[in-house]
Amino acid sequence: MKNKIVLLVASFMAVFVMSGCTMTKMGIAYMGFPTEAQEAYAAMMTQLGETGDPAQAMMKEWEITDKDLAEEDIFDEMKSLAGEYNMRYVGEKDMFRLLDEEVEAYEKAGIPKADQIVHARIGEFCSLIIAKKMFNHSRYYGGFMPCRVTYVEYGDGRRYLISMDMTLAIFGGTDKKPINPELMKDMLAVKKAMEEIPAIAAGHDIPEK
Repeated sequence: MKNKIVLLVASFMAVFVMSGCTMTKMGIAYMGFPTEAQEAYAAMMTQLGETGDPAQAMMKEWEITDKDLAEEDIFDEMKSLAGEYNMRYVGEKDMFRLLDEEVEAYEKAGIPKADQIVHARIGEFCSLIIAKKMFNHSRYYGGFMPCRVTYVEYGDGRRYLISMDMTLAIFGGTDKKPINPELMKDMLAVKKAMEEIPAIAAGHDIPEK
């Protein structure tokens, strides 16, 4: 009951804050969404309001606090875990690793070393069987594939694993194009994998459900 009240208040606030006919229609449409969709959009808007960063509002991240946990060990762990979640590790990309002179150039440009991402690397995961089902439901799911986990390291040593929050991709629609129960089950399994694999690899415990 409390959650529904919060969602209802959020809906009215969204309509109140929005201006113009188009925005008002969006607010009204929001109130007609299924509960799961309302919760997904409300959570994203809350995060967006707190951070001002739309990219962050669509992602989940796990900080790697164990300084002795090597980068290769993290990726080896993710590769090993993929099979346990019926996923395949299908590739990776070493995005960049800044040279010392590049770090210094950024510092001269006003970006302190501590705030620079000095290294980024992406691991890619997929379940081809589920991917085919998702494509058949909507070809636009192809824009999310393959699922990715990004490793980032800052100049001051902070490290994170980042993955897309699939909540909106699963629950963000309406009953005009419902996801059938079998596909929903499969997509929830992928969501679970893409949250638990990086969490475990980053050294976090997974709460039992």
